[in-house]
Amino acid sequence: MKRLVPAIFAIPLFTLSFYANAQNKTAQKAYSFDNLPVIAQTAFKKDTISILKYGAKNDGLTLNTNSINQAITDCNKRGGGVVVIPEGLWLTGPITLKSNVNLHLKKNALLQFTKDFNQYALVEGNWEGLPQMRNQSPISATGQENIAITGYGIIDGAGDAWRMVKKDKLTESQWKKLVASGGVLTEDKKVWHPSAQSIKGAKMKFAGAIAKDKDAAFYASIKDFLRPNLLVLTKCKRILLEGVTFQNSPAWNLHPLMSEDITIRNVYAKNPWYAQNGDGLDLESCKNVLVEGSTFDVGDDGICIKSGRDAEGRKRGMPTENVIIRNSTIYHAHGGFVIGSEMSGGARNIFVTDCTFIGTDIGLRFKTTRGRGGVVENIYARNINMKDIAAEAILFDMYYEALDPVALTGEKRETPKVETFPVTEATPVFRKFYISNVVCDGASKAVFVRGLPEMAISDIELDNLTIKADEGIDIQEAKNIKVANMHLDVKNASPLIYVQNGKSIGLRNIGYINADLLFKINGDKNQDIKLSGTDTSKAKTQSEFGHGAAASVLQISK
Repeated sequence: MKRLVPAIFAIPLFTLSFYANAQNKTAQKAYSFDNLPVIAQTAFKKDTISILKYGAKNDGLTLNTNSINQAITDCNKRGGGVVVIPEGLWLTGPITLKSNVNLHLKKNALLQFTKDFNQYALVEGNWEGLPQMRNQSPISATGQENIAITGYGIIDGAGDAWRMVKKDKLTESQWKKLVASGGVLTEDKKVWHPSAQSIKGAKMKFAGAIAKDKDAAFYASIKDFLRPNLLVLTKCKRILLEGVTFQNSPAWNLHPLMSEDITIRNVYAKNPWYAQNGDGLDLESCKNVLVEGSTFDVGDDGICIKSGRDAEGRKRGMPTENVIIRNSTIYHAHGGFVIGSEMSGGARNIFVTDCTFIGTDIGLRFKTTRGRGGVVENIYARNINMKDIAAEAILFDMYYEALDPVALTGEKRETPKVETFPVTEATPVFRKFYISNVVCDGASKAVFVRGLPEMAISDIELDNLTIKADEGIDIQEAKNIKVANMHLDVKNASPLIYVQNGKSIGLRNIGYINADLLFKINGDKNQDIKLSGTDTSKAKTQSEFGHGAAASVLQISK
């Protein structure tokens, strides 16, 4: 019998029990950064098969789809091993991974997916948490075990052929060149689409949604709009992605879906910053995941936790849980580390440590909205460095809208109207976040917490944070919030701290340079706001109260 070679090393043991139900009644054992999840290892035979044996040619012209897939199939039938992509440029159509196969790219190997849309069949898939018809992903697997993509090469998804592009995200010369290349513009001339099919689908809500009244002809009429994710691994077990660059994805870049025991190590996920839906990594309804030593520079969220959307996500009922993210760097992205907004199956036991965010729109980004439902809890982040964050360094928002975090030039946005709705299964829950040791050199706002009147964000602990930003702390509709040992270097400290309908808000040892107004407190539902260990003499005005807030809700002590 051939000896199996382990592909990853063991990780410290982590033990937990599960929810009694999806909304509440948790009964979990202790967990911490010292007691983390176990990720099952991949292991492969040493046997190797080169795609050259199957007639593959690295001339950039020959379509090598059959050669690569046949090599994978034969390797699988033999009990597994390594399928080798040698150096060179290899043009191909969709590739399907199979159990016990490690697809290995040698140095200077470029696996280039074709721009010929006819090579991608329309298949039933999943998009943004909903069952939808999509074009087949360039790389996919369903129900496979012990699979890997490793090596040193580049996988290019030809995403520029698929994606729409917003005019405001390009320079004038870039826009003119894109328009001159062909394609179709929207009526307002602000968005370029690669084809009439693409723009037709864009005008529809959930165009790809699977429904009885849609036939094959309908989906074919909007085929170009149904962009695939570059890599989709559905219901797979024991996955390894290591060393490879994944770039230029049509939609999301890496998308493990309902899979478990995933290791992503030393990969580079790369997309143009203007890439619409160009996420780096979306872990959706996955269990037991390690992401380490990786780099993300993309057009949408960098590393994102998801678990399905609205009723469909709640019906699936599969949270993303037991995730370790460490020693990774995120450059351009809407958010460095993100949860939501499609998190209707919940998310729990997520550990983020020793990561750096440079130039992201938001640093730590937690987003949801009414209708999602789902519980997000037990989220830990520590030792996070941030630089040049365009919007909030740390954001919790239950009023998420499907818009870029930073408004484009001329774009007007209104503050959501505050209304109280009944609490139902569609009401999302955010609770139990623990964030420590954060340094941020530059942000629009240091911390923004915005819950719902009917469901406050609760149980957040922020400790040992140093943030340089235009604005300070903004807390709305939240309870049981603890902020300690925080230093703020804020340009517009008027106020330094804003609280609207906050309950049990404790702030201790808050350092700042100066402030026109230390506290502004609004709303008649505020209770038990405490400040201690803080020099209030550096503020010109200590506090203001409005919209029914009583001065007695604020207690200041040494």
